[in-house]
Amino acid sequence: MDHFGDILRQHRVAAGWSLRKFAELIRYDFGYLGQIERGTRPANPAVVAAYDRALSTDGSIKKAYDSRRANDIDMPRRSVLQAMTSLAALPAVDRLIGWEALRQGLDAAVDVDSDAWAEIVSSYGTAYYRQPQEQLMTQLGRDLTVLQHQLAASDDRRRPQLLRAAATLSVIVALSLVASGHALLSRRWWASARRAADESGDPDTRVLTRAWDIVNGCYDGRRPMTVVAISDEVLPLAGRPSAATCGLLAGRAQALSLAGRHDEAVATVRHLSEQIEKLPAAVVGDVESLWGWPEHRLRHTESWVYTHSGDRRAAAAAQARALELYPASQIRLRTQVQLHQAAATVRAGDITGGLTAAADLLDRLPREQHNELVRAVTLQVTAAVPDRERHRPLYTELMDRVQR
Repeated sequence: MDHFGDILRQHRVAAGWSLRKFAELIRYDFGYLGQIERGTRPANPAVVAAYDRALSTDGSIKKAYDSRRANDIDMPRRSVLQAMTSLAALPAVDRLIGWEALRQGLDAAVDVDSDAWAEIVSSYGTAYYRQPQEQLMTQLGRDLTVLQHQLAASDDRRRPQLLRAAATLSVIVALSLVASGHALLSRRWWASARRAADESGDPDTRVLTRAWDIVNGCYDGRRPMTVVAISDEVLPLAGRPSAATCGLLAGRAQALSLAGRHDEAVATVRHLSEQIEKLPAAVVGDVESLWGWPEHRLRHTESWVYTHSGDRRAAAAAQARALELYPASQIRLRTQVQLHQAAATVRAGDITGGLTAAADLLDRLPREQHNELVRAVTLQVTAAVPDRERHRPLYTELMDRVQR
């Protein structure tokens, strides 16, 4: 609420003007001025100057406004500085947390309106694919500690941007927990991500937190129909084409295919393809980040869906294109697409060839890239083996590897 509007109203009423007549005098919309005086819209320098001239206050209204504005800027700066200084001074605080708190405090001292967290969130989108998971999670824990203290000290004006950062960083925590096999703990972080996104009021962040939850629901052991039901609830939130909306459609398509609803899965992939054509070039061209939506993600989704539906030609085309497009930093995702190929080979009747290919892929994948997502896709290869063929040593050996 902008309480300066009440000051404007008091001056107007004291001068004997009705709101409607005064709006005509200074040539502003009557409803617009009413919102300002009630505090539902902020006052601005042009409106303040118009009140000052019309009411002949010799600049007193403008001086009061300038003073209030300076104080409004200074108060959040002081709050953030105090919070960051207190955190950095705690004797038991991690040394790197202390340095980050000091850096954030310096940024606030220079420019309270800067959104340093947007840059931090962006950097994690790339680090997710490049840094070892343990290192990523350690640094993420430090940054979330600093963010927690900033949220506690934030004013209403800055709080939404901090909540967006909290929601998005919580998504990375949840993704990492799913990948490391901590599905139960990840559920708590998905819930925290959704709460922060909802409180931020940002529609795209609300969709993003739920979209990644849906994508990972295809790997974390939840029943496919449960994941489809979640996607049904989220679809009404999706508005303009965005990376978050595309992620939602991709996750929904994968869950539908796991549920055996192949026609719907294919239709969803086609809708996804149409949405990608409407994305800004910067989003499609962001091939190294978790937050972009490049073409290789579409092809990965097509590979998954067409492999499960039994459309070998469409699956092979999607797989070839995905493998051509994937950057070197995303070797694990390349391996997942190649495991789709192995599953398609098994479904086509070459069980020995498919199982051998899957085992070779696991052997070639660096140990630090083995995680729960790779395990889940490998299990899709073994699931394609008919029951009557599961006595084969190749099948038993591959099952033993993924169930350790």
